[in-house]
Amino acid sequence: MKIKLYGIRQIIINTDYIRLDALLKLSAFVSSGGEAKVLIRNGDVIVRGITCLQRGKKIRDGDVVKITGGDIIVVKKAE
Repeated sequence: MKIKLYGIRQIIINTDYIRLDALLKLSAFVSSGGEAKVLIRNGDVIVRGITCLQRGKKIRDGDVVKITGGDIIVVKKAE
């Protein structure tokens, strides 16, 4: 698995939400959907302060996702 990055990453989205597994890939914390699935299934992902076990969890503007390698902040691009 690729989780060696540390710090905070800001990811800008153009839609109302992004699925958790897609967010982990987009932010480069994992390199594949399979790695994201394992990370989520093991309970290593926290969304809005709660451990998340749903790959398809909708992550929206302002949400913070915490994993071992760092934090991801999601921001919706202004229209």
